[in-house]
Amino acid sequence: MNYDLKNVTREGRSFARAAKSLWPLLREDRGKMFLALFMAVANSGLNLLGPLLTGFAIDQGVKTGNYKIVAGYAIMLALLYAVAFALNYGQISMLGGVSQRMLWRLRNRVFEKLQELPLSFFNQNKAGDLISRVNNDTEKVNTFFSQALGRFVANFFIVVGAAIFVLSINWKLALMAMIPAVGILIFTVAFNPWAKRKNKVSLDAAGALSAEIQESIGTFRVTIAFDRRDYFRERFGESNDKSFKSAVTAGMASGTFTPVYDFASNIAQLLVLGYGIALVVRGEFAIGLLVSFVLYATRFYDPLREVAQLFASFQSAMAGWDRIGEILHLESDLKILPIEKTAVPTDASVVAPIVEFKDVSFGYPDGSQVLAGVNFAFERGKTYALVGPTGGGKTTTASLIARLYDPTSGTVLLDGRDIRSYDPAERTKKIGFILQDAFLFTGTVRDNILYGNERYADISAADLEKLLSERGLAPLLSRFSKGLETTVGAGSALSLGERQLIAFIRAVLREPEILILDEATANIDTVTEQALEEVLKKLPTHTTKVVIAHRLNTIAGADDIFFVNGGAVREAGSMEHAVEMLLHHKRSS
Repeated sequence: MNYDLKNVTREGRSFARAAKSLWPLLREDRGKMFLALFMAVANSGLNLLGPLLTGFAIDQGVKTGNYKIVAGYAIMLALLYAVAFALNYGQISMLGGVSQRMLWRLRNRVFEKLQELPLSFFNQNKAGDLISRVNNDTEKVNTFFSQALGRFVANFFIVVGAAIFVLSINWKLALMAMIPAVGILIFTVAFNPWAKRKNKVSLDAAGALSAEIQESIGTFRVTIAFDRRDYFRERFGESNDKSFKSAVTAGMASGTFTPVYDFASNIAQLLVLGYGIALVVRGEFAIGLLVSFVLYATRFYDPLREVAQLFASFQSAMAGWDRIGEILHLESDLKILPIEKTAVPTDASVVAPIVEFKDVSFGYPDGSQVLAGVNFAFERGKTYALVGPTGGGKTTTASLIARLYDPTSGTVLLDGRDIRSYDPAERTKKIGFILQDAFLFTGTVRDNILYGNERYADISAADLEKLLSERGLAPLLSRFSKGLETTVGAGSALSLGERQLIAFIRAVLREPEILILDEATANIDTVTEQALEEVLKKLPTHTTKVVIAHRLNTIAGADDIFFVNGGAVREAGSMEHAVEMLLHHKRSS
């Protein structure tokens, strides 16, 4: 399955769809969110009373010279705006808390989805871009939700309320005021998709820049060794330029709305003043009422102007949600199938091999075929070696055994069952995998060797040291300055060989039924490798070992050797025959 996010094509997601997707994340805070939005609406209502009271103060107090009435209206306005201020503060603080909790849940949801996806997804997408989606794009959504949503709701009710007020005062003058609003609506509908696309391009470029930084830092040792700072400097410069240009374009796209809305507001005020003054001169309209009308017209267009300013946040949030949605809508192709649907007819009197490939073919999404119609079986308790040229398919074969991938056709059987019928926890208890590039977690040696091992999760330090001694692992542990408490991760000075030793101890402690060693001793000296061989001999007799190695001494003790190349996995027989097959491949290539 193709998991490349750059090739994901999907129809644009509307705000309504985005809101529907976010709704489950607000389950625990819906009451607070509605209360905050109610405060925003109440604040809008109170602000809409201001122009009406101002008009009454002019007509009833200023024109008649009764300044007690003016003072009374002034006190009413002061109280009204004080309550509006309290409501506005309350909704901002409450909605801010709701949005932060929503952000926490959204990031958890995205991260959990990433953990559900298969290895092929991570092979096709850069880590830096995924980090940007989890961190940066979710923050874009949160920024809109916490800072702009309440203002959007408040401004919507102000616009609706102002329209109702002006229509009730004088419908002819109101229609005059609404003419520019029609132009705004047409402009927004026409240009909104374009602005959203530009913001999506900007976020994609920011993700690519993050990926470039991550790759540059991750390979910095090689960069220094080959003195190729200029190469990464050029690549970073290209990504940075692309991010800069796309960000400027996105800013211009989002910023286009503000001057258009300002122009429409100014035109509306000119139309209202021109027609309104004519009505006042003819005696058809009171001056105080005209002031109220102008203020309501301003109340109508000011929120629209603010909405235009918020459009940058809105478009960025929608573009960010599109990028988040691209992950959330992916489904793993490594489905767990019911046992009854994957049952394979077998003779009950015959003990099933621990691993069996039946007509297995496999190819990567780029079209390269690695295995074609492969058949073989591994018996319990034996040691098997996979040899072959670089790129021949040894690691791919081992990965299929561990179900890091599913075959494109055929069936992989684990202990007589279709491997697709095992849930991940059940499968990983049966299979241990030691890679050439050992991945360790920040913590201590103890944390790393017990990672994912529920059997010894609560073991004491003394019992763990005793267990390691019984398994012949104590000499390996003595190579670390502080033993089990040696720091692993940033700032630690562990060599590649020491990292492989930790991964080796971690896998052996699990006592899996199948132990796959993929160049597991590539960075380890010969003496230590011999010590590891002694450790492997202490594994339970039923443990099947699958060894991938280029050094012949590593596979010398294998019970059977398979040659992997050209889409086939063939039994090589003796060591001499395996060497001859390798030499023949080199001569013919």
